[in-house]
Amino acid sequence: SASFGCSDTDFTMNKNKREKEFYSVDVGDSTFTVLKRYQNLRPVGSGAQGIVCSAYDHNLERNVGIKKLSRPFQNQTHAKRAFRELVLMKCVNHKNIIGLLNVFTPQKTLEEFQDVYLVMELMDANLCQVIQMELDHERLSYLLYQMLCGIKHLHSAGIIHRDLKPSNIVVKSDCTLKILDFGLARTAATGLLMTPYVVTRYYRAPEVILGMGYQANVDIWSVGCILAEMVRHKILFPGRDWVFLVVYTGTWSNPRWSYLLRHFSSHFRCCVLLFNYDKNQKSAFYF
Repeated sequence: SASFGCSDTDFTMNKNKREKEFYSVDVGDSTFTVLKRYQNLRPVGSGAQGIVCSAYDHNLERNVGIKKLSRPFQNQTHAKRAFRELVLMKCVNHKNIIGLLNVFTPQKTLEEFQDVYLVMELMDANLCQVIQMELDHERLSYLLYQMLCGIKHLHSAGIIHRDLKPSNIVVKSDCTLKILDFGLARTAATGLLMTPYVVTRYYRAPEVILGMGYQANVDIWSVGCILAEMVRHKILFPGRDWVFLVVYTGTWSNPRWSYLLRHFSSHFRCCVLLFNYDKNQKSAFYF
């Protein structure tokens, strides 16, 4: 007669086989337990959502990045962020969005399940490093173009990134740019009152700061702040006071922006003047 399920012997064999597929290595202050196909792990960076290292993938014969999500199931908020990042990286396919190559967990049972590893394309640097460089107009324009292409693709799928900042944008030496870190991304909903503390403070649009309902154009505000930082080599709005003053006094007038633009280079002024300001939209500066 047919036998369904598996015996204790089969389970032990599968368990032992799985254990042989993984090994543990200390990377910085963390221990990574990864598949043996990934070797030469080295720390690359870390953040609130996890730790990233570089590795060589012997199956793909290329260097990759491995992100270990930090305690993804310690509470509901962390679990949601881990789920969002995994689903969006799996579903979104665009040359300016970081690609997901593999995902795995070293734990063998649901009861033990606590670590998630995301394997992705490895880039050379993030914009935090690029911002310190003197970029010519061509490179600056190309980086901006790629940022907007990636954001346009997300928005066309009804996705708001909500956490655009230099550390979440990575580049290669050939100026190829990709957007990453989708732990705070979510689908757009018109007029929906969403969490005010999403985008890192320096890159938040006024309506985000005020906890108002916001739409996909909050990502465009963030891109503008990043562009200004690339041009000026320093944060555009190091505090919230100026933004709050503008919002509360309603001084979205041309003289205000004309005064601000005098502090930027001619190339940056040309970029900003190409934006079309629509008084009926909050932070609706479309390139």
